[in-house]
Amino acid sequence: MQRLNEIIEQYGRWGDLKTYTERIEAHAQTDFSLALENAKSLLETICKEICSSKGVEVEPTASINQVLKKAFTAIGYPSNTPVTQISSALATIGQQMGELRNEIGRTSHGGTLEELRERNSKVDDMTKELLIDTTAIITSFLIRNFENENPRIISGISEPNILFTDNPEFNDFWDESFGEFPMGVYSYPSSEILFHTDNEAYLTELKAFREGEE
Repeated sequence: MQRLNEIIEQYGRWGDLKTYTERIEAHAQTDFSLALENAKSLLETICKEICSSKGVEVEPTASINQVLKKAFTAIGYPSNTPVTQISSALATIGQQMGELRNEIGRTSHGGTLEELRERNSKVDDMTKELLIDTTAIITSFLIRNFENENPRIISGISEPNILFTDNPEFNDFWDESFGEFPMGVYSYPSSEILFHTDNEAYLTELKAFREGEE
């Protein structure tokens, strides 16, 4: 999940997904049914968000593999590309995740301690790792491909393309407001720190600065 979390942090619009990744990491070993439930929800949320952004309708009763296929279509892959063929295979994995979730994820009705132990032992450790890693790979691929084709725009600013040197007036304003931060024998301007550590916050403050000028 580390790589996926880094991608989520890189593209601020997906920040709410950390709720799912944190639950997956917390319960992968102790209660895999709960981890799998959140893995499926993570995949569905990303797919539905992509479809919603691209104006692709998803039926309320659509299965996880149908939603996944629609997401790849929404991103814009033609039906004859290798990526589309791979997406079909990934959709099958998504469907299997849904079926496995239904089999072991009956947490709402409780059960005996023996039933709890049996539910958690139905999936061995290697399979657990495969399912979680597969989820991370698929979701990372979807987010990165969607963002490459649909960079978020804030007042004419494209997230992936903006450079620190593009906005010297804002950088000077931020540095005058907060100064420089010493780190041992080194010292860095506050604007540079903000740009490289929290690009989403940098863009938000840049937008506010431009609106204030106007």
